[in-house]
Amino acid sequence: MSKNKILNVGIAGYGIVGKRRRQCIDHNPNLVTVAVSDISFGQPGVTKDGVKSYPTYSGLFDGKIDVLFVCLPNYLAAEATIAGLENGLHVFCEKPPGRSIQDIRNVIIAENKQSHLKLKYGFNHRYHESVKEAKKVIESGQYGEIINLRGVYGKSSIIPFDKGWRSERRYAGGGILLDQGIHMLDMISYFTGDFEEIKSFVSNSYWNHDVEDNAYAIMRNREGCVAMLHSTATQWQHKFRLEITLREALLELSGILSGTKSYGDERLKIIPKKDGSLVGSFLEVTNSYLDDNSWQCEVDEFADIILNDKIVLNGNSEDALKVMELVHRIYCADDQWKNKFAIE
Repeated sequence: MSKNKILNVGIAGYGIVGKRRRQCIDHNPNLVTVAVSDISFGQPGVTKDGVKSYPTYSGLFDGKIDVLFVCLPNYLAAEATIAGLENGLHVFCEKPPGRSIQDIRNVIIAENKQSHLKLKYGFNHRYHESVKEAKKVIESGQYGEIINLRGVYGKSSIIPFDKGWRSERRYAGGGILLDQGIHMLDMISYFTGDFEEIKSFVSNSYWNHDVEDNAYAIMRNREGCVAMLHSTATQWQHKFRLEITLREALLELSGILSGTKSYGDERLKIIPKKDGSLVGSFLEVTNSYLDDNSWQCEVDEFADIILNDKIVLNGNSEDALKVMELVHRIYCADDQWKNKFAIE
């Protein structure tokens, strides 16, 4: 990475996520935050630390910025991303890329018109150490191919679930599956590739909002690998767990380091198959991870991509389109949910 070039960054959406992104941006020697926008700013001004502030993201385009970070609600994400590209900016957008498949398709149209610009999506979980290590183990082939996967990712609500935009379909596009389960779907696809068959049950019977609070999916790819996912907003004790069964071992990812620290310690267990045992294997190697460097790694990678004109390999628009299509297919695989709440 060039040590001399400094990229000026504007952040659209300066809530919890936007502020956390800023910490990583300003920690990178080639990036500096020069402007932020948020509805909480009533009028244009300057923050206490000297950064320009605007009430809407369009104000960011008045200044001299090179990179736009989009940390806005789902209904504004694609719109702001397109505006950034059309204003000649490299864009990093948080997940999900929008409310629907059409949102990301519209972004791709704009991206193709600005092929010299870099666009990356924040599928942050790919950068967690447990996930990176699991990927290495799978790709090494030492334990054979994947037979099946089982994942549970859940919290006790979508925050703010009551009277917030996340609980309204017209603004959010979907509920817990689109908000949080999309991370698990991205990881599963990252490990296995595309799925051909999908069955699902989708429900909003607990919180009774017009977005789902539970989604149960079972998926099978062309090679016969089966993945099961439960994405839930009725998990009273927050949980992240992904089991990956290989021919000769079980990989068990549990806990994920997050800002709330509510999902438990992040661990990866590697449990080799024990031939001839009727009770399974008692052998295991447990790797524990104490620091969450995923956000910083993601930002640093994006800066390197821009400065050295590299291809976006993780979290590109193709990845975003694929996972949005997968979310859509899960919604539509439940006939009742499709009839009542089909995205498109």
